Amino acid sequence: MTITVAIDGPAASGKGTISKAVAARFGFAHLDTGLLYRAVGAKMLAGVDPTDAAKGLVPEDVVGDHLRTPEVAQAASRVATLHEVRAALVDFQRAFAARAGGAVLDGRDIGTVICPDAQVKLFVTASAEVRAERRFLELDGKGIEVTRQSVLADVKERDRRDSERAVAPLIPADDAIVIDTSTLDIDAAVKHAEDAIRAVLG
Repeated sequence: MTITVAIDGPAASGKGTISKAVAARFGFAHLDTGLLYRAVGAKMLAGVDPTDAAKGLVPEDVVGDHLRTPEVAQAASRVATLHEVRAALVDFQRAFAARAGGAVLDGRDIGTVICPDAQVKLFVTASAEVRAERRFLELDGKGIEVTRQSVLADVKERDRRDSERAVAPLIPADDAIVIDTSTLDIDAAVKHAEDAIRAVLG
């Protein structure tokens, strides 16, 4: 069986948590495509040309807590605006999506650009304030010194950059099911996603 589940949405919307949960539930492979851009962003911060970094990305590059810092998140958002970087990563993502047994990919342009023919498309979102609070608690729990105000500013800046970029902007696919997690707990959000997948599987 080959089925592709495309899950898009802004930072801290819950798409990663939902993606991992449904992948585990249905036995699908999972790819957090944002880690690809974070890895390229981290290399850029270390002085590597981002296009070269994208072309030379290896699995080991997408592992590590250093990819979860606010600085790398902002760098990832910047390199994601570069056509050359996105083009270098497209084949990797599409090959993953086509694997036998099913695949879940989460990111910002999966349903619109990477896998426009995905059988299931979800767009997970939440208010900027809710998402900023989630990200603040995550970073604070890891001992990273941030303020709620700075995290909210970062979230809004990433939203602006991601939605306004000329290449593959963050927008829901026309046929995507929108899940707003602002007032949903994780179990309810995952159930919405599972129901959408079961409707396709039959």
